[in-house]
Amino acid sequence: MKRRIIAAVAAVLLAAVGAVGIYAYVQGADQRALAGQDPVKVLVVTKPVPKGTTPIEMGKSVTSKLLPRAAVVPDALGSLSQVGEGLVVTTDLKPGEQVLSTRFADPATMIDLNAAPVPKGLQEVSVQLDSQRALGGNIRPGNTVGVFLSIKVEKKDAKGDSTTDNITHMVFHDVLVSRVQGGLAPTPKDPTNTDQTAPMPENNALMVTLAVTAAQAEKIVFTAENGSIWLSDQTTDDDETGTKIITEEGLYR
Repeated sequence: MKRRIIAAVAAVLLAAVGAVGIYAYVQGADQRALAGQDPVKVLVVTKPVPKGTTPIEMGKSVTSKLLPRAAVVPDALGSLSQVGEGLVVTTDLKPGEQVLSTRFADPATMIDLNAAPVPKGLQEVSVQLDSQRALGGNIRPGNTVGVFLSIKVEKKDAKGDSTTDNITHMVFHDVLVSRVQGGLAPTPKDPTNTDQTAPMPENNALMVTLAVTAAQAEKIVFTAENGSIWLSDQTTDDDETGTKIITEEGLYR
């Protein structure tokens, strides 16, 4: 009985020693392989890192890894201490990719051409519009627009019979477009070049975000729920006089 126990223990010990030996051999083989390829220590992303993250914040989302020099991307970092003070990530980083010095910049220089800064005191409200209601889809962040609201109003005459009036009015002037999604040509490389003609949108609908006051937002949302909205292109020298509430009765007056 004792011999069997001793034999079993010896077998377990031999198996353990063998496993350790194999592990050590594999590790040694990896190191020998790397030694012949001039290994370099680089940072690799292990967890998603969102745009705007600072080096300190992303410390737990990266790890140091030895890679053959041939596999190292130019500008790859070996340590987050190599990142300049005050810089942040300029784009979302995904697990598995190497951390590059070119992915960091001063937040003040990170201008989003797909959005316009919203003045203090205003809020943003988005409406989905057919392209014909939004300048044929040729609309970009930073544009200022006039906002036309159209609704149907039910009325009752002296006899109690109901009638419906269709009403349209240019309610808001010089409203800032802060963001546009879908349905328009890509933002040009040179946003200051106004001579570039935008092609017809592939999609008939687009989402337009407007920077407005709270009172304006209420009226826009109400009309989006119960009527329709049109936008007009406005410039600083537009003549805004003469606008009034338009009904079917007064359309040709």
